[in-house]
Amino acid sequence: MEAKTFQKKLNYNAQGNKVNSFKFLAPITGLFVAVLIISNIASTKITDLGFLVFDAGTLLFPLSYIFGDILTEVYGYKKSRQVIWTGFISLILMSLIFWIIGLLPAAADWNNQEAFELILGIVPRIVIASLIAFFLGEFSNSFILAKMKIWSKGKNLWQRTIGSTLIGEGIDSIAFVLIAFYGVLPNELLIAIIASNYVFKVGIEILFTPITYWITGFLKKQEGVDVYDTNTDFNPFKIE
Repeated sequence: MEAKTFQKKLNYNAQGNKVNSFKFLAPITGLFVAVLIISNIASTKITDLGFLVFDAGTLLFPLSYIFGDILTEVYGYKKSRQVIWTGFISLILMSLIFWIIGLLPAAADWNNQEAFELILGIVPRIVIASLIAFFLGEFSNSFILAKMKIWSKGKNLWQRTIGSTLIGEGIDSIAFVLIAFYGVLPNELLIAIIASNYVFKVGIEILFTPITYWITGFLKKQEGVDVYDTNTDFNPFKIE
């Protein structure tokens, strides 16, 4: 038996096969993908608050880890894995479309080509860094939360959400900054960027912990499911 649940909510499709029926999984997936895309576009602006300098996408991106926590906690690692891959493919599609649009010739009376390339132009190293960091961070976060849920027997959700984020966001921040900027920026600045982004992202996770509690409780009750990944195959490349 792969996962323990409160109950299995199943319907039948046209072929008479059983299928899972979750009311909120699709909207959560949509919001998760929206957060990823919006935060990546917002990252093109560097914001200075006086005491902290960071890309504007940092304001929104931590929510993707909160979504990841909720998905894994309620629906289990397998569903979370599907959603993470949906987000990953969406980021690739976004980058590909922006790259193609950038290559298309601009209209003679349209004078914003340079502005477009500055904001939405694709820098291969940044794109690769973003994709790798997202992949490593999100799957680490989901894996650790699922394992901690088994070890803790479902108790102390805050330990799982914060603990998994400490690892996931750490891997994400380190991977992105090093892949994107190593050899370009001084090592001291790289360390400062990693540290500031990491502290900010983890702080958002801690701040949103009461909301995470409420949403997971609501979803478990409404969906009638609370998955424990006791025998789950955690291979991130296994899509089913």
